[in-house]
Amino acid sequence: MRRLTVAGAVVVALLAGCTSGSPAGPGAGPSGEPVTLRVLAGSELADLGPVLDEAAAATGVRVALDPVGTLDGAEAVVSGAAGADHDAIWFSSNRYLALQPEAQARLGTATDIMSSPVVLGLRSSVAERLGWVGRPVTWAEIAAAAGAEQFTYGMTDPSASNSGFSAVVAVATALVGAGSALTAPQAASTAPALRDFFAAQTLAAGSSGFLQDAYVRRATGADPGEPVDGLINYESVLLAMNAAGDLPEPLELIYPADGVITADYPFTVLAGASEEVRDAYRRLTEYLRTPDVQRTIANRTHRRPAVPGVAPAPSSALVELPFPGQADVVDALLTSYFDKLRRPSRTVYVLDTSGSMEREDRIGALRRSLAGLAGADPSLTAQYRRFRGREEVTLLPFNSLAGNPQTFTVAEDDPGPDRQRIADAGAALQAGGDTAIYDSLESAYRLAERQIAADPDRFTSIVLMTDGENTSGADIAAFRAYVGSLPAQLRGVPVFCVLFGESSTAEMEEVAELTGGRTFDARTVPLAEVFQEIRGYV
Repeated sequence: MRRLTVAGAVVVALLAGCTSGSPAGPGAGPSGEPVTLRVLAGSELADLGPVLDEAAAATGVRVALDPVGTLDGAEAVVSGAAGADHDAIWFSSNRYLALQPEAQARLGTATDIMSSPVVLGLRSSVAERLGWVGRPVTWAEIAAAAGAEQFTYGMTDPSASNSGFSAVVAVATALVGAGSALTAPQAASTAPALRDFFAAQTLAAGSSGFLQDAYVRRATGADPGEPVDGLINYESVLLAMNAAGDLPEPLELIYPADGVITADYPFTVLAGASEEVRDAYRRLTEYLRTPDVQRTIANRTHRRPAVPGVAPAPSSALVELPFPGQADVVDALLTSYFDKLRRPSRTVYVLDTSGSMEREDRIGALRRSLAGLAGADPSLTAQYRRFRGREEVTLLPFNSLAGNPQTFTVAEDDPGPDRQRIADAGAALQAGGDTAIYDSLESAYRLAERQIAADPDRFTSIVLMTDGENTSGADIAAFRAYVGSLPAQLRGVPVFCVLFGESSTAEMEEVAELTGGRTFDARTVPLAEVFQEIRGYV
């Protein structure tokens, strides 16, 4: 199998998610038995569960939505591995697959089911203050206001989520003003307007779901972090947030007059599918495109119908920006975003090196994970999970006590030597002693406080990796009290906890809840994969 280029693989699988449903109904196919379509799909389609249940009853076709990792999904489609286990794919767009000629031979008929543009949602009071209600607003105006620190927003990691990637493409295309799809030189540009725009991003996430939840939690005060003024996300997500009634202040949706990128959700049968599968696919897609079902999808999910005229459009017609047509353009755009345009990050890795880490080569897994983030992992997934240019990385090992921290700042233009120094520091980690989790977390916060005071303009996060329960020093109750006493500049610093070995799930989930972070489970998947996943959140 010929492997994808890095950029092509990224964009093919940007839509892959981490959750799925398996709807089923009592209908029957021509053979008298229900037909199940196994579908590789994005997690955002989970909200179609009730619609797919009704479809199963009406057509005899059940749909099992299967989750997939971001870049793993790309390789599965292009290599043909997806066809061994699935009958169809359902991502937000097939434009990404068009970047790879190999992919076209893997795909059969595609049928659009619904659509949703990626737009900016701002708190209504902020939109009114900026004068953006009731008149056209351009990306250039949005970027100028962002550069002037007139508002803040959250956005997903563009190498992990289609909504984030669509936003990067849209703003770059509009600000370059080429009137056509971006070229590689344009995508690599570090124009001040692009840098200003992304400097206003104060909330990051590896998935649209976490981004949405984090925004709501901050808006309602459930999360200790500072509230964010808005989100870049699917129109459907923003409308659903307003409809849920959980926000203290509704979001005003801003549709940039110079264009957007729209997810069109083509349901696509894979090439080589059996006649029974093709017949089931035809019956299901015909049902999903009937006027009544299209109206149901629009009402329940806030996505736009694919069939014109069956439901009123939620806004005036939009300008659709051209999508990049070359993989090297995507590569240049994402590289520029991470290493030059995005607000730089700071991460303190609090790493368990207690005696239990000697079991089953756990310390070796930790060393390999850090080496992978430093560049040793050549896989597709690892390409945009490496330590980034301008990033500040601190390794804080702990056992009975917190150890001596080592801080590295990765060079913007030549990151290789600094990445190697991080890998060397990871390789030197040794196991021994007890497990002082909460004393070490407090040490990490004190370190972060000094770092923020010296350089406040960074995303700041803490990653905790432990393979056991706390056996030394402060306990969870003491940490709970400590978090409640944190100064304002530290309240928004989340802790992302890695469940590993015998670590306490309940306590780690509480740590994440207290700090606005989340937990990641490395007990059933390789630790290196989890470390890569976390990179979408820091």
